[in-house]
Amino acid sequence: MRLDKYLTECGLGSRSDVKKILKMREIKVNGKIEFSPKINVSTADKILHNDEMIEYKATRYYIMNKPAGYITATEDKKHKTVMEIIPEWVIQKNLFPVGRLDKDTEGLLLFTNDGPLSHELLSPKKHVDKIYYVEAEKTITDEDIKKLELGVDIGGYITKPSSCERVDKNKINLTISEGRFHQVKKMLHAVDNCVVYLKRIKFANLELGNLEIGEVKEINMEEIL
Repeated sequence: MRLDKYLTECGLGSRSDVKKILKMREIKVNGKIEFSPKINVSTADKILHNDEMIEYKATRYYIMNKPAGYITATEDKKHKTVMEIIPEWVIQKNLFPVGRLDKDTEGLLLFTNDGPLSHELLSPKKHVDKIYYVEAEKTITDEDIKKLELGVDIGGYITKPSSCERVDKNKINLTISEGRFHQVKKMLHAVDNCVVYLKRIKFANLELGNLEIGEVKEINMEEIL
């Protein structure tokens, strides 16, 4: 792989940024300062930026605490997308969000360039759990919780069994293993209620924790499954 491509995929910036870094004598390859962006390198080479080792990763994983007001898409002509609030330090080459959160929904959103992992997480056969913090317009009764846990009709489809943890009289943590369009909102509607605030707090083994709204952090694949 060309050195400039390697450095770009390591997160040092665009190709033009990398060429400037090379000109500033900030890159060493196997102990020697390297100027040329054209030389071929591999992960077997010892490559330093300002005397610090550069870690090459073919695949990248990030989580965001998605704010409301953005759609989960890589591009859209009418609406703001989550890609518009990805920080500059994030490697965006081939990056995409895994699954989707509604425009008005906040919370944990995973980004990666790992297609096979995305497929595994979203496959209906895998039953990957997602936990949503839900605030409803009206009180969620014990009977409502039983219905939600057993499965409700959301328009010609009965949801699979779920789990509900009561937080307050009108607040629950709802665990589902499906990802149908507007599913949580439709589930609350099925028990004659309405969602007024929705936030995903867990996806697979990933937890939102204390990540601030709009904040992004890089994670390892081992943290996901």
